Amino acid sequence: MPFPRIVYSKDYFVDIGQHVFPTIKYRLIYNKLISESGLGPSDFIEPREASDDEILLVHTRDYVDKVKNGTLSPQEIFTLELPFSKDLARSAYMFVGGTMLTARIALEHGVGVHIGGGFHHAFPDHGEGFCVFNDVAIGVRKMQMENRIKRALIIDCDLHHGNGTAHIFADDKDVFTFSIHQEHNYPFFKPPSDLDVGLRDLAKDSEYMECLKEHIPKIISDHKPELILYVAGADPYSEDIIGNLNLSLEGLKMRDKFVFETAKHFDVPIACVLAGGYARDYNDTVKIHYNTVCIGLGLEGIS
Repeated sequence: MPFPRIVYSKDYFVDIGQHVFPTIKYRLIYNKLISESGLGPSDFIEPREASDDEILLVHTRDYVDKVKNGTLSPQEIFTLELPFSKDLARSAYMFVGGTMLTARIALEHGVGVHIGGGFHHAFPDHGEGFCVFNDVAIGVRKMQMENRIKRALIIDCDLHHGNGTAHIFADDKDVFTFSIHQEHNYPFFKPPSDLDVGLRDLAKDSEYMECLKEHIPKIISDHKPELILYVAGADPYSEDIIGNLNLSLEGLKMRDKFVFETAKHFDVPIACVLAGGYARDYNDTVKIHYNTVCIGLGLEGIS
């Protein structure tokens, strides 16, 4: 690549002990890209930490202070579902910085991919579901604040409904939120997105792709976004331990190819974040995310 379009930091890994969320995946995706796709370290760019003012574009001062000072209550940590630490807080700031940088890269070069991000369950005043800060929402708000864009589209293909994102943009007609997810799964309170597709349990590749093809081109055509934020969760995979959709590895590649190609067809810059993935074999999660990066950037070496 003539310029780095992949955002990554070694600080994304945080030791959270025995946990369903494999934070080691970020390092493993990076290593796999280096060893198998022909990329070198110069093809990646490291973000800076987001500032408090940038986090405050979406989150409340009280919540930001609690994260920064390590004063979350036991109930708030329980809702977050992660063991809280200074390292976890720092990684949350880094992830936000990474998604903002990815959005800038997309606007400048057409496509940007973040090996991280996608923390769509975070609300303005609290985190939940492994999500400290909503980097997706902050990324959009930052690009709007800098007058780089007015209208954005969030295409959320994580297995779980993007509840925090839907809540944040509920009254914003300039930001269209689309979520395709397993209906009968976390979160149990789902604030409405602009368009929600709640899939039945065990939905397969064909049903999933039919929904994308039915809705995404029309949304782009009608809303005319200046930036797409693509939340490319690996957890619709059939072997995911906390999901119950039935997409194959090939189906997930078809999903990614369709989203990226549709954005290109409409000439809309696209910034991709990786979001969740909890396969029985974490190497499958790494493979799915690796494929997303390769497809997004037109690289060889897809698994």
